Amino acid sequence: MNAVEIKKGIYWVGAIDWSLRSFHGYTTQRGSTYNAYLIIDEKITLVDTVKEAFAPELLARISQIIDPAKIDYLVANHVEMDHSGSIPAIMKVAPNATIIASAPHGVNGLKAHFGDYNYQGVKAGDSLSLGANTLHFVTTPMLHWPDNMVSYCPEQKLLFSNDAFGQHYASSVRFDDEAPLADLLAEAKKYYANIVMPYSAQANGAYKAVLGLDIDIIAPSHGIIWRSNIPDILEKYRSWSSNETDGSAVVVFDSMWHSTETIAKTIAEAFQAAGVPVKFYDLKQSHISDIIDEILTTDYIVVGSPTLNNNMLPPVSAFLTYMKGLAPKKRKALAFGSYGWSGQSIGQVEEQLLACGFTLMADSIRIKYRPTQEQLDNITATIIAAIGQK
Repeated sequence: MNAVEIKKGIYWVGAIDWSLRSFHGYTTQRGSTYNAYLIIDEKITLVDTVKEAFAPELLARISQIIDPAKIDYLVANHVEMDHSGSIPAIMKVAPNATIIASAPHGVNGLKAHFGDYNYQGVKAGDSLSLGANTLHFVTTPMLHWPDNMVSYCPEQKLLFSNDAFGQHYASSVRFDDEAPLADLLAEAKKYYANIVMPYSAQANGAYKAVLGLDIDIIAPSHGIIWRSNIPDILEKYRSWSSNETDGSAVVVFDSMWHSTETIAKTIAEAFQAAGVPVKFYDLKQSHISDIIDEILTTDYIVVGSPTLNNNMLPPVSAFLTYMKGLAPKKRKALAFGSYGWSGQSIGQVEEQLLACGFTLMADSIRIKYRPTQEQLDNITATIIAAIGQK
């Protein structure tokens, strides 16, 4: 694929990872891109690089436009390896280039990974003249590393937005109006839920900062470039970063001999009877990152496990650990499960839900062996009553 001009004299020169299916523990069924951008001006500037294995693609696309040796500046908006991994390859062919990164975290992080190059640290409010174009730097710490920053080119009305507004989405097209918008927003939601959600306060700040800029294009580090549907992705970030929920419920469980599964189905049907939309996830069949996609906007999180060797089942433990790290806020929760003789799992699930900061919507549901119809009816009544008290 050739380099793609996204604005006069500014080119996408990144790489497409069609085969990527896992990124930091979440499934990426549509692959991803590692976006890098080349600015042709008095000072030739490369904004970000790509994952190390894709350095030949990056260099080949740059070479379609200029000799890579002519690069004057390399702006590293983020230290993480899918952004910075090809810095050594670039510096090998352009040894006189200056690397621009946030101070101190970006510079220190790059030094720790790659050693000594010619670094220049920048802070919020700093700018860099390239000739006809200028880059203004806005630090966005903990979105999602301490070093993060975004770069804005006012002359082109273009925001290099780093991880904000991105998606893991591999495509032969580069712009949002060339791909199905529903797919892009779905992947942007999954990306936000699995990477950005713990830093929603910072994301909300970035969203508000973007509102103050004159923008024609948002060029993220992953996925499609936004030019025609910028209001749509901004509205989604406003909603997600504000922790807006949709009144729905998510039931998540694993089961050994179907007793806990029977309880899960009864709980899901009770939510439906109360008029609450519900999603139902068996951890034997569903990946935790797909469930987190729904957790981003749900109100009720209900988790169940039988007891195995005095503990909850490992897939339930993994889900709870993953969810706790992503830190969804202000949810209502419930633990449930069946057991044979000890039943520690239900208390362990409840303990983890409380550790997430959730409010319990009712007492945990504990059923010894198989649930009777009377017990299932009581579960239904409990759920409906708890919803009515919201």
